[in-house]
Amino acid sequence: MATKALILSGGKGTRLRPITHTSAKQLVPIANKPILFYGIEAIREAGITDIGIIVGDTASEIKEAVGDGSSFGVKVTYIQQEAPLGLAHAVKIARDFIGDARFVVYLGDNLIIDGIESFVRQFEANRPNSQILLAHVPNPQNFGVAELDGDRVVRLVEKPKDPKTDLALVGVYMFDNNIFEACEAIKPSWRGELEITDAIQYLIDRGYNVQFQIISGWWKDTGRLDDMLEANRMLLERIEPKLEGDIDDNSRIDGRVVVEKGSIVENSVLRGPLIIGSGSKITDSYIGPFTSINYSCEITSSEIEHSIILENSRIANVNGRIESSLVGKNVAIEKHSQLPKAYKFMVGDNSRIELV
Repeated sequence: MATKALILSGGKGTRLRPITHTSAKQLVPIANKPILFYGIEAIREAGITDIGIIVGDTASEIKEAVGDGSSFGVKVTYIQQEAPLGLAHAVKIARDFIGDARFVVYLGDNLIIDGIESFVRQFEANRPNSQILLAHVPNPQNFGVAELDGDRVVRLVEKPKDPKTDLALVGVYMFDNNIFEACEAIKPSWRGELEITDAIQYLIDRGYNVQFQIISGWWKDTGRLDDMLEANRMLLERIEPKLEGDIDDNSRIDGRVVVEKGSIVENSVLRGPLIIGSGSKITDSYIGPFTSINYSCEITSSEIEHSIILENSRIANVNGRIESSLVGKNVAIEKHSQLPKAYKFMVGDNSRIELV
């Protein structure tokens, strides 16, 4: 059976700058949990507990967050990638870790809402050399795209300008050790990377058994702000209400709301689904649906909806509603005179914004 997994967490996250100038993109929290943790949990729930994590420039941050994996019930081995040289390069340098095992490759910034257990079971039942996951998407030119002939994969193209199908490669792949032959044989693409699509195409062209499964459930590559906010929305839809903080009688709670221990809510409206992290204080404010407020934040006399606010941030006296925003750590947003405008922010860590 598939006994090992690789999680790729070495990318620079350029599409989420400035947040990722100071944080690993895989550690940005969705529904107050780092994206990477969902991948680790999905792999564990599929019965795999021996995980290699490919790390790059943000290695120390990833290691501090995940540790040896014991808190997740897994064993983690870290594999350093000297530069983001492609997914196939990441697989190639993990050869010693993988050995002869059948294994799963999981991109650390992907979310599959229903997990991967059923796909791993199918991989084991059918015993192909490789199994890829596909999803119908509206913008296939942004992904690796699969072309099929009946039940066969015949061609994979990385980010085609003129896609022949709308079937995108989801960031989960399954392989036996024939993939290492492919990774050694291929050449870097025009991007200077060893593309996993080229490695799988190598297997297809040489008659190896490459199968596919089409995901019917929800999946997101969270590399862009809109996708991250959508992922936050989907995960918050699944939360169970839990009110453990201090909520005064002048506040109103509607819908599925989580207020963690140590948080204070005063004279405010919380309309779920949403989550307020521990040690945060919400005063004279409206926090609307699909919002995640991380720990130790302070929101005063403001309205926020469909947004992600990271830890230790302060938002005060913003009369217009903040929506569809990602606000980094240790950020201050304060309004000192009225401006009748809507505000949208993507703010990097340790920033300060004054609205005048």
